[in-house]
Amino acid sequence: MQYGICHLSIIPVRSNPDEVSEMVTQLLFGEHFKILESRKNWSRIKTIFDKCEGWIMNSQLVFIPEEEFTALQQSQDSKFVADLITFVEDRNQSLTPILLGSSIPETPSLDASFDGNVIKGLQPKVKLIETSLLYLNSPEINGGRSPFGIDSAGFTQMVYKINGYNLLRTADKQSTQGVALSFVEESEAGDLAFFDNASGEIDHVGIIMGNNYIIHVNGKVRVDRLDHAGIFNNDLRTYTHQLRVIKKII
Repeated sequence: MQYGICHLSIIPVRSNPDEVSEMVTQLLFGEHFKILESRKNWSRIKTIFDKCEGWIMNSQLVFIPEEEFTALQQSQDSKFVADLITFVEDRNQSLTPILLGSSIPETPSLDASFDGNVIKGLQPKVKLIETSLLYLNSPEINGGRSPFGIDSAGFTQMVYKINGYNLLRTADKQSTQGVALSFVEESEAGDLAFFDNASGEIDHVGIIMGNNYIIHVNGKVRVDRLDHAGIFNNDLRTYTHQLRVIKKII
């Protein structure tokens, strides 16, 4: 088995070994992964954080030895970038931009120093809303996990990750986590609301803010009204998403 780590601000992970195939997720700086299969120009990987699989270009691949991978697995000292955008500096004083939610692991293969703001350890639930507002107006991009392009499940995942909690990668998988609540009125700020499509498949998720508001991704990260029926978009004056279930994760 071989292992790798993300040394760039973002690496797209695609459904097939082709530059025009769907982006299923993104690696952010400092995230590590297993390499499941290697081809001439592409490698199929499995992310450690959320067990998501896909293909990355070998030109963006940096290997790490097994002992470093094991040390990263065993580390209890996770640190995440707290600024919207900042930089790491290598030994040649070359700067690499990194984004909100990137990891700052202490591992030899990432020869980079960082002195910006970080968040460490489990944060109180109230911090989820504070973090979520940092992504406000970020554009919607399927497979995205950054302030410069994000999808609904990527948004909830990153907000929870920065505050020390693990969510899976897609809305339907996230809906299997936590404890279900019966009514919107039972929810607290930071709980997750899930929504289904016409086929009954859960395909959207947002973070409840309290006072009947929700922050979610619809074209961009935005704040809308929430009630027992779903999300009411004040700009369009209509419901855009049908509520399926509310989950308390923490």
